[in-house]
Amino acid sequence: MKKEIVTLKKIAQTLDLSTSTVSRALNDHPDISEATTKKVKQLAQSLNYVPNIFAKGFRKHRSNIIGVIVPNITHYFTTTMVRGILEEAAIKGYRVIISESNNDVLKQTEMLNTMMQFGVDGILASLTKMTRDIDNILPILNKVPLILFDKVSNKIPCTQITINDEEAAYNAIEHLINIGKKRIAIIKEREFSYTSEKRFSGYLKALKDHDIEIDEKLIISVDDISLIQGKRMANHLLSIKNRPDAIFAITDSAAIGVIQTLKKFNINIPEDIAVVGFSNSSHSIIIEPKLTTVDQPGEKIGKNAVKYLIEEIESTTDILTNKMIEIKGNLIIRDSTFKV
Repeated sequence: MKKEIVTLKKIAQTLDLSTSTVSRALNDHPDISEATTKKVKQLAQSLNYVPNIFAKGFRKHRSNIIGVIVPNITHYFTTTMVRGILEEAAIKGYRVIISESNNDVLKQTEMLNTMMQFGVDGILASLTKMTRDIDNILPILNKVPLILFDKVSNKIPCTQITINDEEAAYNAIEHLINIGKKRIAIIKEREFSYTSEKRFSGYLKALKDHDIEIDEKLIISVDDISLIQGKRMANHLLSIKNRPDAIFAITDSAAIGVIQTLKKFNINIPEDIAVVGFSNSSHSIIIEPKLTTVDQPGEKIGKNAVKYLIEEIESTTDILTNKMIEIKGNLIIRDSTFKV
């Protein structure tokens, strides 16, 4: 048997009322008597009536729905940002639709279009690391507010929220220099990753400010900053003639892979080679030795992203914003760089 969809019209016909009266009663309109409101709500509850938020949004030109697109929903740091988004959106009275692009540019474009079809009031997007062409993203700016977070692009003229990647990386490298390290390697992503390049800039600046010569052999670029690649690149760095005395990986996953390889070859950490990661994932305190890393305040980034998006949604002007909001990330010093 086909399920019947309960509508405002159905409730109105049952109670011999107009659909507008039923609608106003469900929304506690002061013009509707208390008795009528009670009668309408009781019938709606007994019929398991669920409001059609899309129809409601169409009438009000507002759906109170935010679209969120992330590269990988299972990534630890991503989950902390999503938690912040969900909490802040709930406080502000907005629902959230979350989708993941799986780092696929075509799927990212598909998801942006789908969000528009759902009638979202605004979109929060963390871009795929392969995003080069922004022609499919720019038209969104003329339709709804768009804010980028975490994985951002300086080519897109919109509000962007990330951590202070360059400064955070600088502080990590300076810490290694302060404990006596001179040959500091970096494992980063290949070009075009905004986040990676910012952290690389911090690395270069710290070496320059401390008069440490830059050795190209210690700069390792890979397509995927994963645990497996961390292991592989650590093997490579150990094979060069003048090996590093410290390794900075721009993700915790790669840094943990580095530690596992160093332990395999019985290399003392941090005495022989110190290791620093980035993100302060839950695994950073499980690995032995515990990993020194930059703490990324994911929930704070998520909450700020929602705040700025709602400001733009509810703004009475059509002026596009174009600003970079940097959230401070702090270095967490643990056993992989310092021993008591």
